[in-house]
Amino acid sequence: MEEIENKRGFLPNIFKMLSYRPLEFRAFFAYYNIIFNKETGQLSKADKELIIVVISLASRCPYSVVVHSAQYRVYSKNPVLSDQVCVNWRKSDLPAREKAMLEFALAISRADDVTDDHFRKLEVHGFNREDAWDIATISAFSAMSNCLANFVSLVPNKEFYLMGRTSDVKDIKSDPAAPKV
Repeated sequence: MEEIENKRGFLPNIFKMLSYRPLEFRAFFAYYNIIFNKETGQLSKADKELIIVVISLASRCPYSVVVHSAQYRVYSKNPVLSDQVCVNWRKSDLPAREKAMLEFALAISRADDVTDDHFRKLEVHGFNREDAWDIATISAFSAMSNCLANFVSLVPNKEFYLMGRTSDVKDIKSDPAAPKV
């Protein structure tokens, strides 16, 4: 945990919560590291964080929404899109590829019957069955961790609210605020 605290400058509260049961702590982070740090397939780290954000929104897990939207801002380098996703990802400026990925992720987290139609929608956007498996494992793991965070009313560290945001308003390019018709 000291390594994480030194790297980030603070210790995320999830580490403190899970340290209550050391064996489960090690198992949790071992599996997290396996599925998140996997370097194969079509999913980027931004994609993986995006999946976690949307699953966390559906689970109504404030801890995970705040933490993983911060991580998504960092990996995507797009704080505006991250905020759009947190308000309503279906109306966000996400590309169709990411929306198809998220629809599949939600189907997994809700334990919907997964059909060939689900896979066809993914394949249209370049995902294969291995990618579907990756999306499913991230979705299921996220849903489980959200249940634990909700169970203990885990609160996000304040540092996550500022991560991945620009501190200079001059860096932001605004489009005209006209409604889409």
